[in-house]
Amino acid sequence: MTEYEHLDVERTEGVVRIVMDRPATNNAMDRSMAADLRTATANVVNGDSRCVVLTGSEGVFNTGADLSVLDGDGSDARTLRKIASSLHRAVENLVRARKPVVTAVNGVAAGGGFGLALAGDLVVVADDARFEFAYPRVGLTGDGGSTFFLPRLVGLRRAKEIALLDEPIGPERAVEMGLATEAVPAGTFDERVAELAAHLSDGPTRAHARTKRLLTESAGRGLSTQMAAETDAVARMTTTGDYRRGLAAFFDDADPAFEGR
Repeated sequence: MTEYEHLDVERTEGVVRIVMDRPATNNAMDRSMAADLRTATANVVNGDSRCVVLTGSEGVFNTGADLSVLDGDGSDARTLRKIASSLHRAVENLVRARKPVVTAVNGVAAGGGFGLALAGDLVVVADDARFEFAYPRVGLTGDGGSTFFLPRLVGLRRAKEIALLDEPIGPERAVEMGLATEAVPAGTFDERVAELAAHLSDGPTRAHARTKRLLTESAGRGLSTQMAAETDAVARMTTTGDYRRGLAAFFDDADPAFEGR
């Protein structure tokens, strides 16, 4: 199993849990941590797990780039490019993963961490956490996929409000706006995330993956093209063992025991 300097990767019963762990900087990313995220997400999304959970250590999710490694002038371009390049590959890995991804926002998600949080299929946020766009405070523009996700999740007008006013967004507001799936009391947060991950990992993994792909790609398609893709996908799923198990369980009035293949 690969060892990472700034991440802990835990595997239990079909679920892989990636914990971002650079507490001295509130889980801010230098080049090394961003590279760890790129590698770890590539490894787990291509592995045999059936659900991925991404969270942070010690009550912080991820606070974006580590500003302490920057000098405040044009010489920082190379460093920011390196961090952003690795971060963006990690975001792509999560979005394209052929399994459900839960981002468990247990604390501040700011800057690049904001984009990472939004990359989840389900976004669970603790009731003492918050989202922050953050970039305007240091005269920068958004990365981590934030400018891609925001208008698709909340609409263009609201996306501009979030990005330009840069006001912290609490858990309930995040759910109301469509940034998060649900807000959970901090005391039961880990239990709820584990419950959701277990439920997803027990599901028809290949069907989940194809459904993710259909939903993600729908924004760039017309109705007829999308329905053609739906026809192809539903027909392909009939070749899976989980389809046979699901159909048999339906007629037996039983709960299906999916195996993810």
